[in-house]
Amino acid sequence: MTSTHCDFKGYSGRRVHLGVTGSVAAFKVLSLLRRLVASGASVGVTLTTAAQRFVTPLSFEALGADPVYTDMFSPEAANFAHLAPAQAADVLAVVPATADILARLSCGLAGDLLACQALAFEGPVVVAPAMNPRLWKAAATQANWATLCSRGVIGVMPDCGEMACGESGQGRLAEEDAIFTAILKALTPQDLAGKKVLVSLGPTREYFDAARFWSNPSTGRMGACLAMAAWLRGASVTVVSGPVSWWFPADVTVVPVTTAGQMHEACLAAWPACDMAVMTAAVADFSPVPHPGGGKFKKDAAGKELTLTFSPTHDILAAMGQKKRAGQKLVGFCAETDNLLENAKGKLRRKNCDLIVANPIGRADAGFAASDNEAIVLAANGRDEHWESAPKTEIAWKIWDSTIRF
Repeated sequence: MTSTHCDFKGYSGRRVHLGVTGSVAAFKVLSLLRRLVASGASVGVTLTTAAQRFVTPLSFEALGADPVYTDMFSPEAANFAHLAPAQAADVLAVVPATADILARLSCGLAGDLLACQALAFEGPVVVAPAMNPRLWKAAATQANWATLCSRGVIGVMPDCGEMACGESGQGRLAEEDAIFTAILKALTPQDLAGKKVLVSLGPTREYFDAARFWSNPSTGRMGACLAMAAWLRGASVTVVSGPVSWWFPADVTVVPVTTAGQMHEACLAAWPACDMAVMTAAVADFSPVPHPGGGKFKKDAAGKELTLTFSPTHDILAAMGQKKRAGQKLVGFCAETDNLLENAKGKLRRKNCDLIVANPIGRADAGFAASDNEAIVLAANGRDEHWESAPKTEIAWKIWDSTIRF
């Protein structure tokens, strides 16, 4: 699955401290560090003695970690390093977390530098365990895990799979995306907490025989960025997704659909329980009448030309606008090659939206499949803005800002 929609860049001025313990998965933290630095956050690291048997402090320093602590009594730790994360970091993340560190954290031990730093830390703590399945399912480990979670630790559950020892089961370090986004969420103000959000994304496919369909080039990237931005800001998110593949956290509800009819049904079913909806999906306006009997059109039987008959599909955005109740906010998208502003104004009025985000298509640098977008944003209260080309993650963030302000 694709996950570039998770790479938000607006975390300058925020600080993460990583605690790395003695697991063979320790090398995976280097990639995590790289992504955190790319987000704009500054990152410090503490390596336990066991962790240094798997990966060196120099590796973290070379990728931008500063400071990198290794021992309670090392020269670089002399100036109260056991308190440094509590004094400077916004989030402490222990990745990977062995059975030993879970026990230490649960019992409040402070016999090494990382355990002492964690005990003194008063902010959000993210813990991602990694260990042999036998160690993970042991009663003592499960009791320690339950204790930590009951204290508000943000736990990123280990995955199931084959382990380095050759055994299989639950204990593998969670995927990087799950850990990275858990840390970003802990850094993010939760201004959408308590809100239920619906996002539609991707294309629809309208089959005209058993092998072929009518569709469009939408990848769903814009909607995926919007869904992740809402989740990072604390919303409960439902995604109605056309046939595209984007990674989402486990607590995001994803409803997969293929056709415009299926998307209409799924969106109208979810909308009454939602506070906000952003409809980015590129829904086919027309659907071909399928081959009689559901078979496949044969080239030799069709002759020189194949003639298809199309019928209009449901107007999902208009139906949601008609059913919108007081307090709900509805955001539509308008993708056009010409007359972008005029078409957006008409759509805002006809579909009873609160906001319309209009973006150009038919260009390589915006619209379908592009990593960036530019937009004209029109509000029902008369406000309008023109946003220059920017990464879709940034555009998504601004759309939620505008929706909240409306």
